[in-house]
Amino acid sequence: MSLDGMSIALAMVASPQAHELRARGCGALRDAHGLPWVQCLALDDSGRWLTPDEGEAALACDDFRHPYAHAIHRGKPVRLGLGDARSRLDHPDFQGHVSTLPGHLQLEVRPLRAVDGAREWLGVLAFAASETTLGELHDDPGFAHFETLLCHLWARHSRHLDERRQRARLSDSLSKLNDGARRESLSRKLADDILGESATIVSLRQQIVRAAETSLAVLVQGETGSGKDLVAHALHRLSARAGGPFVALNCAAIPETLLESELFGHARGAFSGADKARTGLLGEADGGTLFLDEIGDMPLALQAKLLRVLESGRYRALGESEERRSDLRLVAATHQPLREHIRDGRFRADLFYRLSQFPLTLSALSERREDIAMLAEAFVADFCRREGRDDMGITPAALRLLRERDYPGNVRELKNLIDYACAMTPLGDDIEALHFMPPPAIANQAASAPARMDTAESATSISDLRQALRDYEAWLIRERLSRFDGNRSLAAQSLGLPKRTLAHKCQQLELDAK
Repeated sequence: MSLDGMSIALAMVASPQAHELRARGCGALRDAHGLPWVQCLALDDSGRWLTPDEGEAALACDDFRHPYAHAIHRGKPVRLGLGDARSRLDHPDFQGHVSTLPGHLQLEVRPLRAVDGAREWLGVLAFAASETTLGELHDDPGFAHFETLLCHLWARHSRHLDERRQRARLSDSLSKLNDGARRESLSRKLADDILGESATIVSLRQQIVRAAETSLAVLVQGETGSGKDLVAHALHRLSARAGGPFVALNCAAIPETLLESELFGHARGAFSGADKARTGLLGEADGGTLFLDEIGDMPLALQAKLLRVLESGRYRALGESEERRSDLRLVAATHQPLREHIRDGRFRADLFYRLSQFPLTLSALSERREDIAMLAEAFVADFCRREGRDDMGITPAALRLLRERDYPGNVRELKNLIDYACAMTPLGDDIEALHFMPPPAIANQAASAPARMDTAESATSISDLRQALRDYEAWLIRERLSRFDGNRSLAAQSLGLPKRTLAHKCQQLELDAK
């Protein structure tokens, strides 16, 4: 049978991939001349390894313990007896290739390279047969055409593969470039809400963008007043869930007895006072983001139930037998050292690791003082807009004072300080350093202080420290309420207190404030 057949050529041309081409070529060569063993080994991209298509181990081109390396380096066919090969060549993988062949056969290894263009190396063609059969093969006029066609088609497949890889690399590079540009654009947009140009803030904005691209639970850790709620809102706004609800709950602000009902909901009559069913925040957050602030204050029993929700997406409202489903993204925040709480048995380790799939840490304001001026100017502009005041500036001395202060309350403390200074600054003036000074000593405020704190009483005459502190607190709250015309929201904001806390203090101190 001759290799000069159109059917063989058509089968080889129709091969969709290089390994199929090599398999069809080896099969045609085996069938045409009854060769007992035929194999093709492809050269990898590095030019250092020859790999059989059968998935056997690759052979190094510089390892001369096998004949394939000799053929590649000589650039000419190599022929030797299998008996001789077994005694002279001790490469274990090569010996494995030919271990089942009779020792009287001849082994021929032919290096293959492209027949056009750069004539790049492709690999080797190896076959074994008797000396007579090999002679007949070489006398076949179609053998040279077969080898030429095999090299031509093999090179075409390799080049197409290289082109596809190059296009894929280019596409990947462009995709990464576009992703980088998109992320940078989103990070810049975040700068309108998360203010600052310090390295830590720039890095934080970049991490927020990356976190928003995922569905991972995010744990935001940072000191009180550092802006954890801003981060939570930004994560939701940039995420695929931006069209869904954003539901927030401060775990420290809800009594422990009501927290489970607030979070999971309840059926009508589930407990005393439950006169109607309630969905609960887990249900309200379905399709969106649930923000649990001060997660460190969540009771242990409720932590276990929350963990189950995060792992299964299922929960059961109080008083109900059927489970509900909620598809939500959880963002949790805390200023507490949760790892210490874990050691003390106050926080579940499994919940901590489930919450912190994507941890974010906010720096204290004292660690990024270079942002204070930008923050101060933004807060001044915000005050003027809210209060309908003309624009005002801040003098260099005032900015210097702000940079030198300590901020245990972080950004929230700075904002409260700016609001106070803005309120104290006369119309048409810029904020001066003196506008940040604390209220004068109570001894100089006899007119507005309680009778027991009049100017005649010195500090040495105080015999009840607790009462003195209560009197000072009452005076300070009255002063703020007076300054803001009885507006408790503004007074509470200026003191760094929740409005509810201020109302409670007014009730305790029996302050007649509207």
